[in-house]
Amino acid sequence: MWKAVHFGATDKKDFLILPFALFYFYIVFAAAFDLPTVSRQEVFQSAVVSWAGVLLCLAWLVLLFLSLVSFGKSFRVGIDREHPDKLVTTGVFAFSRNPIYVAFGFVLQGQFLAFPNWILLVYMVAAIRLFHRQVSREEEYLKKRYGQQYSEYCKRVRRYF
Repeated sequence: MWKAVHFGATDKKDFLILPFALFYFYIVFAAAFDLPTVSRQEVFQSAVVSWAGVLLCLAWLVLLFLSLVSFGKSFRVGIDREHPDKLVTTGVFAFSRNPIYVAFGFVLQGQFLAFPNWILLVYMVAAIRLFHRQVSREEEYLKKRYGQQYSEYCKRVRRYF
């Protein structure tokens, strides 16, 4: 059973994420289905790069799925101090301590390559910064929760890829 953290409990500004995420999804769908959008200004035009972006999205969605499978019953959204579980270090977590964030980052990159709108570029950069902020929060918690076990894991496995 998935257990989630109370959204916004760590940082009240987290509530700003939802409207920005909804706007992001609209921009992507507007580009894909030729709907009205804020801007049609593209950073570049290349069919080859666009298809590379689509393939990147698909490949990294597979990574996201494998990450969720590796998590199994230990999956959490954010930091769940009330219901901690075992430290997952197998599957794709044997190659990256944060494969889900890596997958999301590359999906965002793939979407930008497929629809090279400057708004998606801004969102991609902002999201990657937010992911890194969350990774730092989670690492701080994991160090306290799992101690030496987590320190040894950090020595063996890179933060991202």
